[in-house]
Amino acid sequence: MTAPWWHPDAFAKRLPHLEKRARIVDGFRAWFAGEGFLEVDTPALQVSPGLEPHLIAFATELVRPEGERLPRYLHTSPEFTMKKLLVAGLPKIFQMGHVFRNGERAGRHSPEFTMLEWYRAHDGYRTLMADCEALVRRAAEIAGATTLRWQGHEADPFQPFEVLTVPEAFQRHCGIDLLATAPDPLAPDLALLADAAKPLGIKPHSGDSWEDLFFRIMLDRIEPHLGMGRPTFLADYPISMAALARPKPEDPRLAERFELYACGVELANAFGELTDPVTQRQRFVADMDLKERLYGERYPIDEDFLAALAHGMPPSAGSALGLDRLIMLAVHADAIDEVLWAPVQ
Repeated sequence: MTAPWWHPDAFAKRLPHLEKRARIVDGFRAWFAGEGFLEVDTPALQVSPGLEPHLIAFATELVRPEGERLPRYLHTSPEFTMKKLLVAGLPKIFQMGHVFRNGERAGRHSPEFTMLEWYRAHDGYRTLMADCEALVRRAAEIAGATTLRWQGHEADPFQPFEVLTVPEAFQRHCGIDLLATAPDPLAPDLALLADAAKPLGIKPHSGDSWEDLFFRIMLDRIEPHLGMGRPTFLADYPISMAALARPKPEDPRLAERFELYACGVELANAFGELTDPVTQRQRFVADMDLKERLYGERYPIDEDFLAALAHGMPPSAGSALGLDRLIMLAVHADAIDEVLWAPVQ
């Protein structure tokens, strides 16, 4: 019988990882303070949990003293509230807080985990790449590691990080001209992508969208190659796949978005933030239409967030980094539960 996590013998095996975790968290706070950031702490209980179509939120109720019961959710990200703080006038903010995603439990997934999220007003997503490089290197230094490691794969965080665009990744690993499958950037063509994917032996399933097939190709043929040897920024997603990102001025078919990978593991997701409330509402509605089609439910739109955008959010860039995953790779743990103080039970 496996001992419970709190048994002194079982806990002692994890303690070296957890002591490094505590030092990494302290080191990150010191780094953000040195960069002039203000640490914030926003509520997990929200009207809208976040509107990414494929994330499942934890639903609950807020009971008012007079007995009124209001639907609420535990947030999947503190993004909406932190952007309201940008509107309120804070220029550089960060938060290390718990976020909640139902239906996720595996070696690199926990239904409750720690998100490190930060925003820079009047700055761009390229600056966030430099932030990510500094933070990843600091985590490795504090952990006493020369490489990040997971499942037998390694990445050297002290080498220059690779920057690879999504269209380049599809061309390199799949031989697919991705943008040619989206002659209308906002309504990419499933048939064109399916035809391009035939040589790979990857076919759309009944009811699939272009995005569904995109992700199947990504997971099967591209993601396993990312962040091998050195971390990789996968940048410039098709505009149809970036609900909260602004278009690239140089190529409006693409969005100012990147994800950071190391050892095939996604660590961070970042945007040059969309600030137009009309476009943002349209994207939210489209995402919830997709969620309803795929999963039979939709989440409410945070009208207060759209009102904040209408009031005037400054041009900004923001990033969300899975703190537990980064620590897992820095301390060479085999699974995310090994770097959590207590697992979700």
